[in-house]
Amino acid sequence: MGFKTILVHVDTGRGAPARLKLSADLAARFEAHVVGLHVRRLFQAPAFTDAGPAMDSLYRTYENAVKADEAIAAAAFREAIGSQIIGGKGLSSEWHVADGLVEEVVSAYARYADLVIVGQAEQDAMASTTPSDLAETVAMAGERPVLIVPHIGVIKPPGKTVMLCWNGSREAARAATGALPILKAADKTIILFIDPRKGGDEQSGAGVAGWLARHGVKAVVQRDTAADSNVGGVILSRAADHDADLIVMGLYGHSRMREWVMGGASRTLLASMTVPLLVAH
Repeated sequence: MGFKTILVHVDTGRGAPARLKLSADLAARFEAHVVGLHVRRLFQAPAFTDAGPAMDSLYRTYENAVKADEAIAAAAFREAIGSQIIGGKGLSSEWHVADGLVEEVVSAYARYADLVIVGQAEQDAMASTTPSDLAETVAMAGERPVLIVPHIGVIKPPGKTVMLCWNGSREAARAATGALPILKAADKTIILFIDPRKGGDEQSGAGVAGWLARHGVKAVVQRDTAADSNVGGVILSRAADHDADLIVMGLYGHSRMREWVMGGASRTLLASMTVPLLVAH
């Protein structure tokens, strides 16, 4: 079992180069096919603008901008993917450009991938670029694990020391299953329980450790307490203590009138992550 098709969303944000490098590294590691996807933003005419020369000028400006973005994204993808050589050959890859709402297009393409790679929201990004909730929207709407790359970049490739956040839930199980190729290759996996319940999560600790061991995962169980602290903050603190290079967790929340309502730990990690985060819902 491994990643055979990796989909990476490519925009022109500051975090794109780090995301592309990580995608190329993982593709080389798993001998996977990489699909680069750039989504051209839709043209939105101001409500007060009349049809005619003014509208034509606005549309030409829009076309020039999206073509420039597309060219930048394509060049970055070619450079990152072309830099990886395996056995004298480059990575297997393909490039796609689509028009539409970014979250809908990425979610649709994700159905044909084993792993989806997107970037963490960039707080100062312009409203016309990638939506700030892309990562959680794709994870919540799809069936594939989503690897979110911090906008500050990645110091080292993920997958040597992995922290798996576990509470026995469906979401945690989906995340662990989606991360199995990485977990099996990791030097160490820490299964983190926070405030485990007696007789419930305590028993599932042995269960998940045994399941992972049968897959060849080198895992240890660590139990912790959040007390009055934010659970997400505890996860980030323990990841730093263990020098983890990847956090795996279930993404909790639900859709209400297209507004994602996230759990506290999910919100904290999505906002403050310093290492890549692999999530599933």
